[in-house]
Amino acid sequence: MTDKQPQKITVSATGELNVPEVPIIPFIEGDGTGRDIWPATRLVLDRAVEKTSQGRRRIEWLELLVGEKGFHQTGQWLSDEALQTINDHVVAIKGPMTTPVGTGIRSLNVAIRQKLDLYACVRPVRYIDPVPSPMKNPEKINMVIFRENTEDLYAGIEWQAGSADATKVIDFLNGQMGTALSSDTGIGIKPISEANSKRLVASAIAYAIEQGCPSVTLMHKGNIMKFTEGAFSRWGYEVARERFGDRTITEADLFSQYGGKAPAGKVVIKDRIADMLFQQVLLRPDEFSVIATPNLNGDYISDALAAQVGGLGMAPGANIGDRCAVFEATHGTAPKYAGLDKVNPSSLILSGAMMLDHMGWKEAAGKVRTALQATIRAGIVTYDLARQIHGAREVKCSAFAQAIAERC
Repeated sequence: MTDKQPQKITVSATGELNVPEVPIIPFIEGDGTGRDIWPATRLVLDRAVEKTSQGRRRIEWLELLVGEKGFHQTGQWLSDEALQTINDHVVAIKGPMTTPVGTGIRSLNVAIRQKLDLYACVRPVRYIDPVPSPMKNPEKINMVIFRENTEDLYAGIEWQAGSADATKVIDFLNGQMGTALSSDTGIGIKPISEANSKRLVASAIAYAIEQGCPSVTLMHKGNIMKFTEGAFSRWGYEVARERFGDRTITEADLFSQYGGKAPAGKVVIKDRIADMLFQQVLLRPDEFSVIATPNLNGDYISDALAAQVGGLGMAPGANIGDRCAVFEATHGTAPKYAGLDKVNPSSLILSGAMMLDHMGWKEAAGKVRTALQATIRAGIVTYDLARQIHGAREVKCSAFAQAIAERC
């Protein structure tokens, strides 16, 4: 084990990470089943880092009291100190967070994304053989969703039906803008800006170029919402031309100038209406690699694609900005299973692998993924997979993690 002192990860003037051999990484255990899946994830990540570096590297974990644990111990669900710590340490990871429906505290997930300007929600969706899937050919599914994280309906600009504020907005819209809204209408505002749309699409294109992906698809409902989602699509094409003109071609040019065959080194930029894309990722999933989309569409398509490869329990995710990144479990807290050492920790483990990739520790990230797959192939799985895989042996969450760690 290395005896080097823990240090913060820093960001260079050009945006590159400087990662010491013993980085300090903040973590949020999470609510509900976070108490089960976080220790499992930590075990696997620590083992993969140790094995692939021959003990030269390790992670110094720093707990942040956020969510239910934070509220019970400090009286705050999400403190400014916790946000500043994430910002100062550049990279963090978190378990699932409680999000009350309808009333109560604002979504902690959304608050973290917006307050730290983590504008790209990145969700890779790839089939891990032999996870049960409802698809005939799940191996064709290999996509990465880039979901805009800071605006759209998730901006939270809304007023309850019958409230004084809703009445003011309705009176303005009816009196000044020619609408005919009834007095019992709830109002929500859908902001989509050029700057935020372009930086999201630019990050998706940059990723596609770096990873050698063949295309970036702009997902939108611009045929109906012409000045928000339609604008998102238009701005996406503009930023492709402005910033990546020598590395991208439009789908229209692909067929009009190149006979449908992309030149080497070119990423094809195309767009699809949202409802059409939901159909096409089912029928022709191998035609899509990177999908860039506004916030709400991205929420829908991420979960729908995860269902095709085994569910949210197998789906990793990250929230990435220009300075820092927070990696997260993509599923909910499942409080009825909390403390039972039962649930599948794969989502958070795979998000940890994404974090290691982000840090440049790619060998360790690869080890995590191959060890997880080898464990499932050996028939050692948690209850959710055991009931679907014939002959599998059901084990507890902690035992599943131990089996993965032994294969790292």
